[in-house]
Amino acid sequence: MTIDNDTAANGAGDDGSAPLASRFPSGFSWGAATSSYQVEGATSTDGRGSSIWDTFVAEPGRVVDGSNGDTAIDSYRNIEGDVALVKEMGLNAYRFSLSWPRIMPEGGGRVNAAGIAYYSALVDALLEAGVTPWVTLYHWDLPQALENAGGWPKRDTAERFGEFAAAAHEALGDRVKHWITVNEPWCAAFLGYSSGEHAPGRREPAASIAAAHHLMVAHGLAAQAIKEADPEAKTSIGLNFYPVYAASDAPVDVDAARRIDGVQNRFFTDAALKGRYPEDVLDDFGAVTDFSFIEVGDMELINQPLDILSVNFYSQFTVTGADGGSVSASAAPTDSDSAWPANDHVGFVTTGLPQTDMGWEIAPAGLTDTLKRLHDNYPGVKLAVTENGAAFPDKLLDGQVADSERLDYVRDHVAACADAIDEGVPLIGYFAWSLADNFEWAWGYTKRFGLVYVDFETGRRYFKDSGKWYGDLVRQARSNREAE
Repeated sequence: MTIDNDTAANGAGDDGSAPLASRFPSGFSWGAATSSYQVEGATSTDGRGSSIWDTFVAEPGRVVDGSNGDTAIDSYRNIEGDVALVKEMGLNAYRFSLSWPRIMPEGGGRVNAAGIAYYSALVDALLEAGVTPWVTLYHWDLPQALENAGGWPKRDTAERFGEFAAAAHEALGDRVKHWITVNEPWCAAFLGYSSGEHAPGRREPAASIAAAHHLMVAHGLAAQAIKEADPEAKTSIGLNFYPVYAASDAPVDVDAARRIDGVQNRFFTDAALKGRYPEDVLDDFGAVTDFSFIEVGDMELINQPLDILSVNFYSQFTVTGADGGSVSASAAPTDSDSAWPANDHVGFVTTGLPQTDMGWEIAPAGLTDTLKRLHDNYPGVKLAVTENGAAFPDKLLDGQVADSERLDYVRDHVAACADAIDEGVPLIGYFAWSLADNFEWAWGYTKRFGLVYVDFETGRRYFKDSGKWYGDLVRQARSNREAE
């Protein structure tokens, strides 16, 4: 498998700007990302325990195509092949997540040696290929044993996560220096426990807010455990950000934007970086919960010093609070307003921008705005874009995938990152989502985000044009800096 350099388009832009590859600093992390349940498969292999996603996908109607992650793209048995893809693109970083039930099948206590061996082999293969591993501890596959005991709405789940983080670091910390504690707690809490669109499929708004808090406590415990074991380790939390714009200057729309921005963005970032939840969001949530789950010392625990804030970005929101407003699936990442507790009567509206196959608006300028806002509001922490990508209905023809829409998406968002750097944002990395097509949660195998096309029948991989272009950009960017 080779990358066709002729597909690259890294020359000067129409406005005479410098070539894109030259706009990034030395030492920049160029990567791609995956998550355990979406790519590994082998869900009943080598002592792995059951996760909430194993249970969720077994329930009829939960996944649009009735599929599951039992095989996914079989990365568990294909370390050599997947690392070869990363290396061939010239990436110097790879972000992957650990399967909690693969390492601790019951969620705590016993550590499964076979699970540790798999991730140890993956880390070694990456390092041998000259690729820095970025490890995410939690990307939504909670051990089913812990969900049976109450799941994230219960504090004990956070305590067990702290144990898991310590065990993972003990096994891999001699070689892994970049750690992302929790990925997108908004999704885990509100899609999992409020709207029920993700595992475990519960529709309990009050419990979802408790889950959100305990996910943040879990982050604090994990970051604390890692730093205690290795003060030089780089710790982070992965948050999914959306710039939120009011549909008009009408007070009802401005307040709708405030509310959604509060739940989606500020609730998690203020907790992690300021040690407090926004008062206006607490007031909004007060109609749903009494916050009795917040204990003395929790906010200080959550507010662990972070080396990096991991930014996941896909689209933007435009919202209205007008009567009759309802969530539009083409404007938001969920078709249920119950994913935003205490924010009834908020509608998500489209603005005429092009959309991905998910119905999400393509708004690269929103990424620049998000990065600048984060730097302005939370100075002193470095930023990395750890997920950014788009689904399109790709077709494999004669071994080629001409995904021009995704290529444009990646190019424009990488340029948006360069624009942010030009504005003084301390951005240190960009990770495309995703390395390869995979199991896309409740969408099953119907949505493709990969830079690499996967034939789900045979498992064969093919670089898409977007993957070829991205690989050429990365190699050129790295070559430019190495030559200086």
